[in-house]
Amino acid sequence: MYEVIDGKKVLTTPVNAEDLKNIHIGDIVYLNGDITTCRDVAHRRVVEYGRELPVDVKDKAILHAGPIIRPLGDDKFEMVSVGPTTSMRMEKFEKEFVEQTGVRVIVGKGGMGPNTEYACKNFGAIHCVFPAGNAVVAATEVQEIVDANWRELGMPETLWSCHVKMFGPLIVSIDSYGRNFFEEQKVIYNQRKEEVYNEIIPHVKFIK
Repeated sequence: MYEVIDGKKVLTTPVNAEDLKNIHIGDIVYLNGDITTCRDVAHRRVVEYGRELPVDVKDKAILHAGPIIRPLGDDKFEMVSVGPTTSMRMEKFEKEFVEQTGVRVIVGKGGMGPNTEYACKNFGAIHCVFPAGNAVVAATEVQEIVDANWRELGMPETLWSCHVKMFGPLIVSIDSYGRNFFEEQKVIYNQRKEEVYNEIIPHVKFIK
């Protein structure tokens, strides 16, 4: 579901392709509902080894992150820190992963490339960036850890399924139209670079 609450764009799982039509690169969004941490090994198991993901992420969200978890006993856990990891590491898997799992919202750090652009455009998904340096803030937005799968992989690679409330701010880096915020900004940067360079040089030439 997509709605605007107090001026903020909010996605609540389950999310469908129609919900994502009003969301564009550069937008700030927040997430309510279900998100599962899912990084390198989990992607490889699904895409390369053909294993089924043990948690249903269709129309939900995944987070490229290796969190720090505190066990509370009786199979209960508390999120201590959940800083996103570099999304580009999952780039080679993401097209097939999105197609096979039906995930709608991917959250991580930094941009992604053409595989993810294709997946977002053709399968109706978005990639978002959680601002770096806010791992503890992100943890406070996790209401509950409801399940943990593939625990044999260790804490960072375990699939931690969580309920979140106003998880964000998330910056949309790839929208469901396949536009890529990071790549478009690179083009703008390179267009402006020469002009700025020529403007600065006369003021710093004494350094040479």
